[in-house]
Amino acid sequence: MTTIKTTPLTESFGVIVHDLDLADVTEDHLFPELRALFEEHSALLIKGQDLPGDVHLRLAKMFGPVEDRLSDEREEGYKEEVRPVSNVTDSGGLTGEMDMHTMHLIANQQWHIDSTFIPTPSLINILTAKVPTDEGGETELASTRAAFAALPAARQEELRGMRFWHKYSHSRERISPELAKHPMFHKWPPQCWPAVWANPVNGKEGIFVASHVYQIDGMSPQESQPIIDDLVAHCTQAAFTYSHKWEKGDVLMWDQRATLHRGMPWDLSKPRHLDSVCVSMTDADGLAAARAAVA
Repeated sequence: MTTIKTTPLTESFGVIVHDLDLADVTEDHLFPELRALFEEHSALLIKGQDLPGDVHLRLAKMFGPVEDRLSDEREEGYKEEVRPVSNVTDSGGLTGEMDMHTMHLIANQQWHIDSTFIPTPSLINILTAKVPTDEGGETELASTRAAFAALPAARQEELRGMRFWHKYSHSRERISPELAKHPMFHKWPPQCWPAVWANPVNGKEGIFVASHVYQIDGMSPQESQPIIDDLVAHCTQAAFTYSHKWEKGDVLMWDQRATLHRGMPWDLSKPRHLDSVCVSMTDADGLAAARAAVA
């Protein structure tokens, strides 16, 4: 029996975790229960948290290695840090409406999974609100596990046989061809992943689709895009989605193997600052099986 009190986040997925201070969580105390909730429910919301960077990172490392897309560029002695998701500049101002950073934030308003375009995708994103907006700026989640379970058996079997190609520049090109030319979005070659991932703990399957998918293996990009768009539309129906209105101190974490997410627009003349730490998948999370499926 879990020692953590929860209530449902939605009827189809997720839980709200009550009476928990994430600073108290250690590998041996409360984390096993938290990890079990993550595997079973895909999304966890914990409110009223004071999550400084060191606590944020310590919690993330219990799930696995912290993702660093710039690891090959780091100087020796670099220390891991949280990643701001923000339109606030280092000097305290706001980014311009049409500059590259703002366009990148806008691109993240497409339904996506983090890091499907790199050799080791993300397992979990742990996101916390530091400066929320009064209006707009929600983070929305969609359960690809619940969406898969709702499909007819024949369609499920068809998807199990599919493989999707992902690349970073594809999702950026859909927003701005100029943004898509940035070297950052061409750093990795296209990645091929199974269309359906099974959770190794409980066997439940989710659809591994994202705005980064540009092609179904064996089809042309032109043939693939309508199918991909229809699949995303199925996964993001109201029955499978949750929209989170941020309050300061909220912590939202989700299983990238079973959940799509997107940010929502807000008045860019107003500040919005969230802190994020993504954790990379390991073989124990199903990565080895996924790689074998596309080898």
